[in-house]
Amino acid sequence: MTRLEDRDLLSVQEVRDLVARAKEAQKCLATFSQARIDELVQAVMMAAMRNSPALGRLARDETGFGKAEDKTLKNFFAASSVYEAIKDLKTVGIVKEDKVNRMFEVAVPVGVVAGLIPCTNPTSTAIFKAMIALKAGNAIVFSPHPSAKGCIQETVRILSEAVVSAGGPEDIFGCMSIVTQEGTEELMHSRDVALILATGGAGMVRAAYSSGTPAIGVGPGNTPAFIERSADIPTAVRRIISSKTFDYSTICASEQSVVVESCIERGVREEFARQGGYFLPQEDAAKVARAIFTPSGGMNPRTVGKPPKFIADAAGISIPDGTVLLLAEGMGVGKEYPFSHEKLCPVLAFYSADGWEKCCEQCIELLAFEGAGHTLAIHSSNEEVIREFGLKKPVSRVVVNAGSALGAVGATTNLVPSMTLGCGAIGHNATSDNVGPLHLINIRRVAWGVREIEDLRPSTPSTNGLDGAALELLVERVTAKLAERLGL
Repeated sequence: MTRLEDRDLLSVQEVRDLVARAKEAQKCLATFSQARIDELVQAVMMAAMRNSPALGRLARDETGFGKAEDKTLKNFFAASSVYEAIKDLKTVGIVKEDKVNRMFEVAVPVGVVAGLIPCTNPTSTAIFKAMIALKAGNAIVFSPHPSAKGCIQETVRILSEAVVSAGGPEDIFGCMSIVTQEGTEELMHSRDVALILATGGAGMVRAAYSSGTPAIGVGPGNTPAFIERSADIPTAVRRIISSKTFDYSTICASEQSVVVESCIERGVREEFARQGGYFLPQEDAAKVARAIFTPSGGMNPRTVGKPPKFIADAAGISIPDGTVLLLAEGMGVGKEYPFSHEKLCPVLAFYSADGWEKCCEQCIELLAFEGAGHTLAIHSSNEEVIREFGLKKPVSRVVVNAGSALGAVGATTNLVPSMTLGCGAIGHNATSDNVGPLHLINIRRVAWGVREIEDLRPSTPSTNGLDGAALELLVERVTAKLAERLGL
């Protein structure tokens, strides 16, 4: 029988072996041309497409989160949509050349990437990270969430076989099978790991950033959806419900709150009710809050990615047949108002305010409390209001007239298709982008000299023989002339 401390040691050793093999595989991959890399990426995409339904079912059965058919769609997206977005990118050799300015740029793979995978979107995130790492010429070693280890391992096995069958090196994709905290820490701290690509909870992302290894991590979402008075209310509500109930709200960009102008509040409430939304009475809302959150304020994993009926039963309440979404009065924002938190299940907070300006403030308050830098959705036909939201909201992406879950990842918008959404500096992330292959390469710049040192000196009479005071006066005059020329 393996003792607990033995598992820790075995996990650490497994990571060391995986990283060593990945390092050798990446050295081989680094010799491949762009065309050969692209063939491997296409092979991975095809394997992921063929196996998407099976992997979707496996993820649902193992984690208990979401819907198998929606996880299948996420797998399709991570394979097909991501492939279409990256297939023509230059990621090998000279990627840019400027003959006029005598410069060119060379793509340099970072090497071995550590891929931390969550349990909410396990197979789709593994497919996505494998594809962008390979496209950038890197190897990647995965640390799966323990509750999704089996489906992630199977995904990596399928994709690895596709690489080898297409003539690529073995071990370009690796996956931990003995998952422990010590093993994951070994992976993140390994000197042979060049970059951590972390998707998951805030604690895990903080650990990645504090590891001393360069990291790209993403923060939590808490997306408000604002319905402005000019919106098509039935369409806006339909989009919000479809988005929030997709895979039972396991995508971090899914809507968490609805904010509406008071002048249309009644119509919005009626439309939510007509389309299967159920507004919880205050007493029932308190029971639901206790069911979906732990006493410490964290999400209860038992209700993550579960349907409304499951949540109602867990809370000990009754809801009407046909309910697809639960709504609770927002009341306020902060720790004492649980529905202002992120809720990875089909439960929405509902807020209203007078005028779009106050609604704007309400959205900012929600984001400042949780989800700064992530995503905001707006439903409106008023271009000026949309622009104001785009200019002032503390988010990295504003989704307009679309559900935010699939809009933010680029499935229903023209944002870069990605399963890793950066939140920028305000969200304590290294990037605000939808992450892709170009984030996993370095650029070597080669530049010819085009000026001599003498050319950098101001075009003025010789300074030979000038004393310190005279030289200072000359510099002052030249600076004044330059400022005058620039209109300063």
